[in-house]
Amino acid sequence: MDWTHYRFRSLWDLPAPPATVYQVLERLEDYPRWWPQVREVTRLDDTSGVIRVRSLLPYDLRFVARTTRRDAGAGVLEVSMTGDLEGRARWTVTAAGAGTLARYDQVVDVRKPLLRWLAVPGRPVFRANHRLMMRAGRRGLIALLEAV
Repeated sequence: MDWTHYRFRSLWDLPAPPATVYQVLERLEDYPRWWPQVREVTRLDDTSGVIRVRSLLPYDLRFVARTTRRDAGAGVLEVSMTGDLEGRARWTVTAAGAGTLARYDQVVDVRKPLLRWLAVPGRPVFRANHRLMMRAGRRGLIALLEAV
């Protein structure tokens, strides 16, 4: 088992139509406004940006996210990631009753030296840290959607 390889999946039930959710999720530069752990997004060009995230644990992760797929009709947003995290992340937005189901899939390898060094003993803590970040993101997005 590669202890620095992670697969994550989160499902968010959201109180807004899929088109609205998709429009919010495609504006990466606005994530810090509603997702507390996304501390900074610096656009490099129309398809990429440097992202800095920090959850409960005392370390930042920095990576470049580059759009690899943007398909509003299919409700798919996908990026490749390079830097402290290498891999991909994908949002899939679909109708669910009167709202939306936003599915987030991430497959990454950790490249940050400290996290690689702590890979075995830290893995359960890193996974919990990710869950906390995703819960906060869902809460922030719901608050934004309800305010609009």
